[in-house]
Amino acid sequence: MQPQDPLVLSCILLSFCYTVAKDIIPPTPRVQLSFRELKASNTAHFLNFLLNTTDYRILLKDEDHDRMYVGSKDYILSLDLQDINREPLIIHWPAKQQRIDECVLSGKDINGECGNFIRLIQPWNRTHLYACGTGAYNPVCTYINRGRKAQDYVFYLDSDRVESGKGKCAYDPKLDSVSALINEELYSGVYIDFMGTDAAIFRAMGKQAAMRTDQYNSRWLNDPAFVHVQLIPDSLERNDDKLYFFFREKSTDSPHSPTIYSRIGRVCLNDDGGHCCLVNKWSTFLKARLICSVPGADGIETHFDELQDVFIQQTQDNKNPVIYAVFSASGSVFKGSAVCVYSMADIRMVFNGPFAHKEGPNYQWMPYTGKIPYPRPGTCPGGTFTPSMKSTKDYPDEVINFMRTHPVMYNSVYPVHRQPLLVRTNVNYRFTSIAVDQVDASDGRYEVLFLGTDQGTVQKVIVLPKDDLETEELILEEVEVFKVPAPIKSMKISSKRQQLYVSSVSGVTHLALHRCDVYGEVCADCCLARDPYCAWDGKTCSRYSASSKRRSRRQDVRHGNPIRQCRGYNSNANKNGMDAAQYGVEGSSAFLECQARSPQASIKWILQKDHSERKKELRSEGRFLKTEQGLLIRSLQLSDAGVYHCTATENNFKHTVMRVRLHVLSAEAVTAALLHPDTPAALASPPAGPPGAYDDLVQLLSQPEMGLINQYCQGYWRPSGSMHSDAKDLQDQKRARNRRNHPPTKELQT
Repeated sequence: MQPQDPLVLSCILLSFCYTVAKDIIPPTPRVQLSFRELKASNTAHFLNFLLNTTDYRILLKDEDHDRMYVGSKDYILSLDLQDINREPLIIHWPAKQQRIDECVLSGKDINGECGNFIRLIQPWNRTHLYACGTGAYNPVCTYINRGRKAQDYVFYLDSDRVESGKGKCAYDPKLDSVSALINEELYSGVYIDFMGTDAAIFRAMGKQAAMRTDQYNSRWLNDPAFVHVQLIPDSLERNDDKLYFFFREKSTDSPHSPTIYSRIGRVCLNDDGGHCCLVNKWSTFLKARLICSVPGADGIETHFDELQDVFIQQTQDNKNPVIYAVFSASGSVFKGSAVCVYSMADIRMVFNGPFAHKEGPNYQWMPYTGKIPYPRPGTCPGGTFTPSMKSTKDYPDEVINFMRTHPVMYNSVYPVHRQPLLVRTNVNYRFTSIAVDQVDASDGRYEVLFLGTDQGTVQKVIVLPKDDLETEELILEEVEVFKVPAPIKSMKISSKRQQLYVSSVSGVTHLALHRCDVYGEVCADCCLARDPYCAWDGKTCSRYSASSKRRSRRQDVRHGNPIRQCRGYNSNANKNGMDAAQYGVEGSSAFLECQARSPQASIKWILQKDHSERKKELRSEGRFLKTEQGLLIRSLQLSDAGVYHCTATENNFKHTVMRVRLHVLSAEAVTAALLHPDTPAALASPPAGPPGAYDDLVQLLSQPEMGLINQYCQGYWRPSGSMHSDAKDLQDQKRARNRRNHPPTKELQT
């Protein structure tokens, strides 16, 4: 590639990013629930016992013990998976006061840094957990007795076994670390010094020697932020097992610009380091770049480089899980989030490909074309390809030296189909976490994504396949899961209990994976929602069960076609919203309220005037104004009386949401009635209007509480020619509706 003027490149990038941001319009959530609405649904539990703590993180979900272990500042919580508020077990584990004082004297904040922030909880054996905290900038670890069974109701620290947490937990609570406890050996991605400058992938405890990455070697790690760690076997041979680390780090190619690369690195579990070189350092460590980008027509890609979270979706083949990753882009030109999906086959292909080679700081990275030593660098000892070598200490020196200078793979790992699964731009939030559930529906198995944001909301999303490798994204639901919005720190999912567990700085929430009843009370609404969890059971929209034998069960996730699925149920679809009566006064405005259940539906208004069979579609013109909430008619005329049909069309399915019969009252007659309330017969012979149109008003006039008439009519009647704005019209209509829904208890004077 020929070098170009940086200004030209910047202009090209800006132009392309604008195009991407403009073209990728995020879908609208079908259902949006505020915190109050979620609470009212009785499908969520919020941590309601008060502790003087903050920074909650879900660190371990233990379905065998029916418990979830949460770490926060100075506290470890053991919560019931079914109800997090039911008999919680709490350990108070603060840092020693002397250590807190020393932390403050070193210049750290007493509330935000000088506490024992719990960052590691791992299962040790059937009765104990292993836990570590920052210890007010002096990491400490210990063991927790949790009992053999959940019924034991045991949860306490083993105070006699407190040990140093260096190399296991970070000093600084703002620096995230990851860990995996395998065969009583702890593997961690962590900063291991007080200043937060020495990052390492570390192995501690157990029978094998302590191991770490090469210290202060920017080719290995360059100011990384660790995100996730996962053991993924390569074959049936256990000696081939590798531990994969997901992280982001600064690029070494541009020291003057903060370019970030997302990485996937790996080490062999049985790595013993080198014999003469790389002693007690990984001799199998390799890393590759993770790409998540939107390809452009002109060849320029828009990259989402900052890895935020990773979810490993297990499959029937434990060697080939599906990897979901959340990325963000936070440059001054382009901001957004994306979710990319990776296959282990593509990852292994990159690690089996060419190594990146660079000679001198001014040279470009190139694929290494020289002789590759045997055994291939990165191969595990005693495995499928090295059965005769039982330890990495048996590797030739040329292999170890090659590993030290060539830890980076030349090729990058691209997502499936080389593009993101979904993208968000032009929104006021970013994705911070992800959890994925596999759901069996009547027409197949679907992956449902739960995406946490930095605004404290969770989006429930499915991506459906279409023709020619195209996809269709549906946001089934967006809910606020905390009373005080805060970025979501961690999420765990339980398919067994159909629950999602969410944590933030302020607390923990767990909520049901589905709220089928919010989609509507008729078959068409349930089918159009296309939620794999939900189906029409003949009476309600309820949880779908693959084992159900009921013939009336209706579900169509792929197409959402209620015409085919809801035959026999559509006739009752709109009985609750039909033939509502509404009155307006000549010369005033009227507002006919109608909202579709789905934001994806398009609304049309059809008018059928009295004594006429003809129907006419109303558009936003003249005296008629269509809004998201309904239809505003300005300066009513007697000829506006008739039946107004509010119809919704979604996915080629059209149905009537509401039918309103509008009666228009003569201004002269209503004025006479208000001036002479004792003579309701003044309206007995109205000057115009259909017969019987004034029955309700005459009935109101016959009541002794005459003040109610004025309250009822205010906002629906003003003298013709008044200069109120449309916004004022809508405001008056809303106040009038509230008065009718909540009439005054005292008599009002006219």
